[in-house]
Amino acid sequence: MTTAEITTLQEEIRARAAERNAVILAHNYQVPEVQDVADYVGDSLGLSREAAATDADAIVFCGVHFMAETAAILSPQKTVLIPDLDAGCSLAASITAGQLRAWKAENPGAVVVSYVNTTAEVKAESDYCCTSGNAKGVIEAIPEDTEILFLPDMFLGLWLERVTGRKLRIWMGECHVHAGFRPQDMARLQADNPEAEFLVHPECGCASQCMAFGGENTHILSTEGMIRFAKASEKKRFLVATETGILHRLHKEAPEKRFEAVSEKAICRYMKMITLPKLRDSLHDWKHVVTVPEDIAARARGAIDRMIAIS
Repeated sequence: MTTAEITTLQEEIRARAAERNAVILAHNYQVPEVQDVADYVGDSLGLSREAAATDADAIVFCGVHFMAETAAILSPQKTVLIPDLDAGCSLAASITAGQLRAWKAENPGAVVVSYVNTTAEVKAESDYCCTSGNAKGVIEAIPEDTEILFLPDMFLGLWLERVTGRKLRIWMGECHVHAGFRPQDMARLQADNPEAEFLVHPECGCASQCMAFGGENTHILSTEGMIRFAKASEKKRFLVATETGILHRLHKEAPEKRFEAVSEKAICRYMKMITLPKLRDSLHDWKHVVTVPEDIAARARGAIDRMIAIS
């Protein structure tokens, strides 16, 4: 699309959202033109808070399906739309509610901490949810003598063991994008770029090794943590290890600094399914409505509420 076509679509979307009293939420990994038309851009925790706090009649979620489900759980009286129903998540798909029930049965008395990248059914089987931004705080809020089942991201789980000193039982799931960041590649980049700051998402396959060997110029951060750190830092060059969508917001919020992707291949095909035409059609045709059965939502809400209370 041309710049003029993008601008016209964004104006149409804003007008339609105002008519419908709809708020547009976009994840940091969305395409730039969708981020730019959103009312709020952020990470999973920030989007969860906005979904719970908004006075709008409807929430249009530009992200992946589990995020829209979370918004529906937190705001059952509101209409929640997602512009593309096929926008899923490889990490969320790595565990089902049935698998979690079986795991719990094998570990009676354990507390279940589920990363927010899970389905509503899995959240309903959990004691706590967490995001990459507050996972450490959630783990530390649980008594030390309590066994913890952490799911579904194994790399985030391994990083949490390092930063909390707790031994966790970890589900062997992974994000197809973040698993591609290999320790040997990061070690080479760090050696070749000693003047740069490295911002690394804890879902990355290299996160726990980076924490151990990366040195003081390596920082393990959620996407929102990356934004805050980059804005506050006196440094001018940053290499970023997460999905490439975050670079747009980093450049917008710290334009005087240089941000580079550790891997240009770190692109989530699900996040990129949401486009301006789909967002416009979602508001125009009132699609696709995301709902969660009341019994599942009630149980899942408890785990989410406990997460938000700790944060």
